[in-house]
Amino acid sequence: MRSAGLSKNKFAYIRNTAECVKEGSLDFHAFQNMDDEEVIRLLVSIKGIGRWTAEMFLIFYLGRQDVLSFGDSGLNRAAEWLYSSEENDSKSQLKRKHVEWKPYSTIVSLYLWEAVNIGLVQTKSFTNN
Repeated sequence: MRSAGLSKNKFAYIRNTAECVKEGSLDFHAFQNMDDEEVIRLLVSIKGIGRWTAEMFLIFYLGRQDVLSFGDSGLNRAAEWLYSSEENDSKSQLKRKHVEWKPYSTIVSLYLWEAVNIGLVQTKSFTNN
């Protein structure tokens, strides 16, 4: 696992998650009947899994259509880039615009990430210079 690039801590978190599945305290099949916040609450209760990881699980494993990770720096940079011509207050563009994207926030996320991936958005923090 180390040769695959996993740190000692990440390996321990994976092992911990596997133990939860083995013990029955984590049942991936049950997630289909839970709402997003229930899934997030359950996953973040496992040591080593944070909110961002739980949100990525919702998007890429469960295929949920209305997930937006406010803590994702790429999404934040892409939203700031996309809406840079609009008025800016202390609220991030991501937080300002997410209501308009419902119930398809995941799809918007995929497009925002692609803007980063193809180089439309700078890889360093966005600046207004």
